[in-house]
Amino acid sequence: MNETPPPMREPHLATALFASAADMNESAGESGLPLSQRGNEGDLATFDCAAVSEIPPNPPLKKGGTTAVPATPSRPLLTAAGRAIGDFAMIRDGDRILLGLSGGKDSLTLLQILLHLQKKAPVKFELAACTVDPQSPEFDPSPLKGYLADLGVTYFYESQPILESAAEHMKGDSFCAYCSRMRRGILYRIARENGYGVLALAQHLDDLAESFLMSAFFGGKLRTMQAHYLNDAGDVRVIRPLVYARERQTRDFANRAGLPVIFENCPACFAMPMQRYQMKNLLAEQEKLHSKLFASLLTAMKPLMTLQGPDAV
Repeated sequence: MNETPPPMREPHLATALFASAADMNESAGESGLPLSQRGNEGDLATFDCAAVSEIPPNPPLKKGGTTAVPATPSRPLLTAAGRAIGDFAMIRDGDRILLGLSGGKDSLTLLQILLHLQKKAPVKFELAACTVDPQSPEFDPSPLKGYLADLGVTYFYESQPILESAAEHMKGDSFCAYCSRMRRGILYRIARENGYGVLALAQHLDDLAESFLMSAFFGGKLRTMQAHYLNDAGDVRVIRPLVYARERQTRDFANRAGLPVIFENCPACFAMPMQRYQMKNLLAEQEKLHSKLFASLLTAMKPLMTLQGPDAV
């Protein structure tokens, strides 16, 4: 099923967030970004990126019973997210956004970015988070409950026996793919039941590149994840604000800010070599030889990021 992103209706966060950053003559270097493809921005609110980015960063997040405080993401990370949000018209005034929060470095980074934008952007939106606990003995995201409470973010915690269900019902599929679909369905349900029309996911440019190669190598198709689409039911928009950001950026920020990353060591995932892990290694080796590899891949993937349906993940 081929779908296009929902049409732009109201002022969103295009250059409202990072007008001055988008004007900078940046090459696709450390961030792996091409020059922003800018459209008609005359009717969009403008917001000074420099004013946001020059705010001194917060100290590392306090843990161990003390109150967690938001951390200011780096300028390149904010710029990458701002450009993606603008290019794909992800966030609109009055949106109610539910963040899929696994507790990994990427989703925790996106949480901090969205909290930062809530305070600094002229476009107003609500933010909540939801964690799906698959009841795996090697994965315990329950410490996130106190962390989200300290941040003052509305939080939903769903514990479901996905691991047990996979053993009974999974047919001709990998556990990771089955788990991903089950989690997504739960996130859709929580969004519907609580009036959130937008689901934010934290896949980054490295994830898209790996999916692109996996699809070409093993599926014979040119596909990757979408940046912004409407789900099959037509009631939830799905956005990926980190599609221009690199994994090393989220890793560095999570380490610097002391984010309480929940590590997942699922035995089903590591029982055999994974295709995604192989693609990650392949890309890492090629990037050593070609420094602009991810900029080129983004250029190749960008038309695909707006054409396919939600099964492109």
